Amino acid sequence: MGTHMKTTIELSDALLVAAKKSAARQGTTLRRVVEAALHGYLDEQATRQSRPYVLRRHAFGGAGLRPEAADAGWERIRELSYEGRGS
Repeated sequence: MGTHMKTTIELSDALLVAAKKSAARQGTTLRRVVEAALHGYLDEQATRQSRPYVLRRHAFGGAGLRPEAADAGWERIRELSYEGRGS
């Protein structure tokens, strides 16, 4: 068995009572119940974080770029987007 470290955690009274009752029903220790719960939580988090982020589609009802911007670079597209605004 690996090394163990003692620590103190604060739990609500109701959660602690429920965990102790669960341990007694299973014929195991509170420590094993807490470790199992923590392992389950960490496994769930690892699975959740490994899924790739999917960017939602945010399309507007337009027909795409204006013809004069279709083959333009970013500089020209920026000029067109600010056309008629400011000085």
